[in-house]
Amino acid sequence: MSLKEQVYSVLFVSSAERFNIGFSAVLQETPCEPVVTVSSVSAAEQTLTQRSFDFIFINSPLPDDSGVRFAVDSCRLGGTVILLLVPSDLHDEVYDRVAEHGVFTLPKPFSRTMLLRAVSWMVSTRERLRRLEKRVLPLEEKMEEIRLVNRAKWLLISELKMTEPDAHHYIEHQAMDRCVSKRSVAEDIIRLYT
Repeated sequence: MSLKEQVYSVLFVSSAERFNIGFSAVLQETPCEPVVTVSSVSAAEQTLTQRSFDFIFINSPLPDDSGVRFAVDSCRLGGTVILLLVPSDLHDEVYDRVAEHGVFTLPKPFSRTMLLRAVSWMVSTRERLRRLEKRVLPLEEKMEEIRLVNRAKWLLISELKMTEPDAHHYIEHQAMDRCVSKRSVAEDIIRLYT
């Protein structure tokens, strides 16, 4: 899919109704949809338990929190890109607190052009994260397979009194003979002996 066809899901956290109207109008010019709007950090946290988002925009401050902690915590979600909108007099202080965690900041008030530019930076960042996720997933799967094979080997060693090389050889040969992965053989062994 080309970048022009890509759309990005958005969680918009803001309690300022007038601001929300103007912000939503600008977002209509971007590849951001659907946009879910909530008015507090607690509502945003609840929403994140139900689904994930590509982008989170936080209009700070909020009725129940400044949004800074929520922004930092949300960056730990992996593929989510965060933009924290903060009053200009607090921008430098907030930036110093959140930049190292990967949170983007934008001082308020800002122009339509500034917001569109920020969204384009977020798109670039999200695409970079998407590519990294594609590389990390196979590594995590391989590590899980290694853990399962090792666990199965130790079960063979303890239950059948095999040596470690014999257990390893047994798992490899079972995988080849049955035309399945070593992971599948390991899972069968683990089910059998636990």
